[in-house]
Formats: sequence, structure tokens, C-alpha cells
Amino acid sequence: MVKLVYLPKDISKKGKDYLLQKGYNLKIGSGIPKISEGKKADAIILRGAKLDSSFIDKLSNTKIIAKHGVGYENIDVDFASKRGIWVTNTPLANAESVAETTIALMLDLSKNIYNNSLNLHRGDFYYKRNHQGTELYKKTFGIIGFGKIGQEVAKKLQGFGMNILFYNTSEKKSHYATSVSREDLIKNSDFISLHIPMTLKNEKLFGKAEFELMKNTAFLINTSRGKVIDERALVKALKNGQIGGAALDVFSKEPLSLESPLMKLDNVLLTPHIGANSNEAMDRMALHAATEVDRVLTGQFPNWPVNHPNY
Repeated sequence: MVKLVYLPKDISKKGKDYLLQKGYNLKIGSGIPKISEGKKADAIILRGAKLDSSFIDKLSNTKIIAKHGVGYENIDVDFASKRGIWVTNTPLANAESVAETTIALMLDLSKNIYNNSLNLHRGDFYYKRNHQGTELYKKTFGIIGFGKIGQEVAKKLQGFGMNILFYNTSEKKSHYATSVSREDLIKNSDFISLHIPMTLKNEKLFGKAEFELMKNTAFLINTSRGKVIDERALVKALKNGQIGGAALDVFSKEPLSLESPLMKLDNVLLTPHIGANSNEAMDRMALHAATEVDRVLTGQFPNWPVNHPNY
């Protein structure tokens, strides 16, 4: 019998072509997972929508939920394990793109590019006079979370003449950055970039105490998950000039509301979760998720499991 792969939201053609060439049937949904669409699927490739225990419990044939991306906090992994369902992710797919986005945000913050451009469009050519940027040379860039993305950021920062620090909960070594304590990194960095997963332990991990440690000229960059920052404390720090500014690509609730106090601040750069939004990263995520589906449905172990289901 031909096996069915359910895609609640469409993915790149590369991933679909791979599955079709392997002989699978595809069911592309309406964007939000619906049990009426996916109940009998042998596999699900999931993007950002939530799959909770009540949804997973209704699946009758599913052997794998393949996350299209790195973070998998939108999946009830423990319940999937109890149901004998593999959960996988694509940890090698987006590191290049997210690292490049991180550096792009750093460059924008350092030269105040967005605000200068915005005010030029408003007719104020001389906004720049009272809004000078800062050079990167000899500044310190701190990376919190030194996994694949954090390491790639450090590697790509070579050539800017910066001092690069990193903090990781487990021991890591690097040719490009120096390992320091979390407190020393926060105190000494001119730019701090977060690259940590969203877990219960990491929720609001960066908040009031951290902002009090930061230099009042320092910038915070977040391309990981919005909930790792205490947004209320961040808004207060930005309003009070406690820190120099921030660049946020992710938020505690997405999409970000137009009523969010972050929208009213001119010392924060906001982007709509575009860290991995490149053609190449989308192709890799789709293809890697598809290969995980094929491995599991042909009786093999996945390459990037985030659980080990109970059979």
C-alpha cells in the first residue's frame, strides 16, 4: 500500500519531489493541522503549527512527525514517544542562514541603518547628525549558546576585528571565540546574541538581572526564540536607556501585535522571524525532513531524532 505523508503547510519543492520520487502520496493541508486531513497519515512534516497530545492521540498510522526546522517546542514530544512516534528535526539546515541574519542585524544596529533610511524616506536627510553609529572594530561580541548556529556566527565574524566571547552550558572549544562565564560575557559585550533553544528552563532566561549587567551602550540580538527573553523587562530597559538597543527576529507571541510596546520604540529593530527565510535554507529543511520521513517509513533509524519512542 502507498504510504501517505501529510504536510499541514506546504514546503519547498525539493522536499516534495524527494518524497514523490520515493513513491509516497502527499496531502498538503490548509496551513493549520486538521485531524480530518492527517488522521490516517503515515508521516507528518510540520512547520510552526502546534501538535498537542489531543491531536497526536487521534493519529492512527503515524510513525514520524518530522519538524521542518530546529525548534520543536510546538510538538508534545513526550506524548509522541508514548504513542511510539518518532519526532525529528533538521539541525543542519538553517545554521548558515540564521548566522548570516544575525550578522545582518548586528550591522544594522551598529550603523542605525533602518532608522536612517526610514527618516530619509520621511524627508529628513539630516536625521543622521544626532544618530551616529558605532564601529565594530575592537568591540566585543558575546554569543550565548554555542551550538551549530552560535559557532557559525563566531566563524563569520572573523574579519571584523572584534573580540568574540561565548558561553555555553556544556563545554565547547572554538578556534574563533573565547569561552567565558555567563556573567563576564554579559558585562563585557558590546553586542550579545542569543542562540539557545526554547525549553521550560530557558523561558525568560534573559531578563531584568541581565539587563542590569549589560553596558548601557550594548545591543541585544535574538534570532532564537522569543520566549527566552522577558519582553516586559526588555521594553523597560529600552525605554530607560539601560541598554543601547536590540534587534529581535522572534517574539513571545507571533505574529507580533501592532499594539506591542516594542512597536513604539525607535531603539529596537524588529523583523518577522526571517532568520532562516532563505531559498537555500528552506530547500534544506524540506529535504532533510523528507529524508527523515523516508528513513523511518523504510524501517531505519532517523539521523536527527529528538526522542526515542516507546514501542
